[in-house]
Amino acid sequence: MTKETDPAAADKNDLTQAADFGFEANVEQLLELMTHSVYSEKDVFLRELISNAADACEKLRYESLSDAKLAAVANAPLIKITLDQDKRTITVADNGIGMSRNDLISALGAIANSGTRLFLEKINKEKTENDSGLIGRFGVGFYSAFMVADKVDVATRRAGEDQAWIWSSQGKGRYSIAPLDLSEAPDYGTLVTIHLNKESEEFLEPWRIEKIITEHSGAVSTPIDLLSAPGEESKRIADGVALWTKPKSEITQEEYTDFYRQLSGQFDAPALTAHWRAEGRTEYTVLAFIPGSKPLDLFDPARKGKSKLYVRRVLISQVTDLLPAWLRFVRLVVDSADLPLNVSREVAQKSPELVAIGKAITSKLLQELTKICETDAEKFASIWENFGAVIKEGLHEDPSRRDALFGLTRFASTKSDKKTRTLKDYIADLKENQTAIYYITGEDAKRLAASPQIEGYRARGVEVLLLDDSVDAFWVTSALGFEGKPFKSVTQGLSDIDAIPLIEKSEAEPTTPPDVDALVKALKELLAESIEDVRISTRLTESAACLIASDQGLDRQLAKILSEHGQADLIRKPILEINPKHAAIQRLASLLREKGQDVAQDRMHLLVDLARVADGELPQEPAIFTKRLAKLMAEVS
Repeated sequence: MTKETDPAAADKNDLTQAADFGFEANVEQLLELMTHSVYSEKDVFLRELISNAADACEKLRYESLSDAKLAAVANAPLIKITLDQDKRTITVADNGIGMSRNDLISALGAIANSGTRLFLEKINKEKTENDSGLIGRFGVGFYSAFMVADKVDVATRRAGEDQAWIWSSQGKGRYSIAPLDLSEAPDYGTLVTIHLNKESEEFLEPWRIEKIITEHSGAVSTPIDLLSAPGEESKRIADGVALWTKPKSEITQEEYTDFYRQLSGQFDAPALTAHWRAEGRTEYTVLAFIPGSKPLDLFDPARKGKSKLYVRRVLISQVTDLLPAWLRFVRLVVDSADLPLNVSREVAQKSPELVAIGKAITSKLLQELTKICETDAEKFASIWENFGAVIKEGLHEDPSRRDALFGLTRFASTKSDKKTRTLKDYIADLKENQTAIYYITGEDAKRLAASPQIEGYRARGVEVLLLDDSVDAFWVTSALGFEGKPFKSVTQGLSDIDAIPLIEKSEAEPTTPPDVDALVKALKELLAESIEDVRISTRLTESAACLIASDQGLDRQLAKILSEHGQADLIRKPILEINPKHAAIQRLASLLREKGQDVAQDRMHLLVDLARVADGELPQEPAIFTKRLAKLMAEVS
């Protein structure tokens, strides 16, 4: 006969009778919470059951240290997973501590007995408290099995006890506990048998189970064997030793490389391997890799990283925001036993402890990059070529680390050919009376090197940084400078290089025609709708004209980027600068004086359109531009 009772009121001395327990909570609501609000993927059930089994083995090991009776029966810890195609079952067996009847009531009945409301309170409480220290406790992760099961049986015998028990439930409002014949029970430990529902038969495929174990539980501290059918020879899937838990002296570079390839899904060799253990308020181990080539998703708009979070060698989740976005190319695992865990594994990554771990890992990786930068220039050059554009994002997004990042940053410049330059190189080559670090932003370093705006700087031997990554247009606007020298765009505001002497000064420089002032006035009137101002340039030495941003406006490249993203209202009209010593400007000034604006105005429009083309832009009205240019060509004798 079955005796129906309340778990809380169960006669703990009645150890001979089977008992049928009625759940107090609405189990349908409870399982809805488990399957839809707590876990996002069905295969999490196997991770949870393996976690429970590993915890049971760990608990037996711990208790056997102080209990000679348990030490005498304890064997090497092992988890066995057996698939039975005919019975449509998965059995997860461990030789851990096992459970008594009271353990089954208090553990596997805990959720149902507490009620849904109290269960939610328990979740909230465990966000800040971690009184267990064990991962995936029974009564929480265990119930994820009902995502794939029509029925779950738990056969168990606590180590050192003479009685065995079987717990059974279909997850529909009741569960039962009954004595189990010792001939059908394990010597000690637990067997969880999952009777799969029709929608979950995929989990009877050995390759599917092996993949889940390898990805989610391959690093647990207990070896895991897989039997593809009852009685068949077992296959060792996990050896119970995670690579990052081994001393570095015992790991070969080949082992590191193999693990990196498994972790990253790439087939190259890592450019940097960093393996360390941190101790203090929070203890954790990190194994990090910088890839030897660019991942395909390096510039994905989501800009998310790929870090794997383990707690006591059980994969909790793939964390996307452990590291800042400017380190998203790093592939790593972090393993800690100190993180607070609750029913939602995913919530663990939001804990303050993990935030602190992320900051500490960022600092450590920055130190490792700095070390390579200082000791192995060739290796660092390769890392910078692949990931420099991403690292520079940190200059804009992580001001607190800007000084350290400046030590890593490499730039193309007017003084570099194939080699990049550092800011220290730049400062060492400052010219007499030079007061700033000059730069120009754009999309291609070669095109920038030919920009008319840098002619005057080149004529004085002043180095100009050629910043051709999109993020460059942003960080230079917020960076105060480097070693006391501010950053200054050569395409914005008045030039301040007149005090720097020219390298070669012409003995007989052409004089400025007296009617250039009239040309400037005429250009201002004619181009007023598209040009903010027209002025004589001191930065041009070879070209006739160029466009620059106003002193209070945005840098030209930043203005282009914002305009492309629908923020054209922030953009001010550019300033046209003309070179009064250029033959074209002198000819145009003479033409204006001799024949008037009606004749000269096509050339005046062409002047500003040519300045746009020099900046890599289209003329303001391309069709009219081509007609004006064709007309000019027809007039040339």
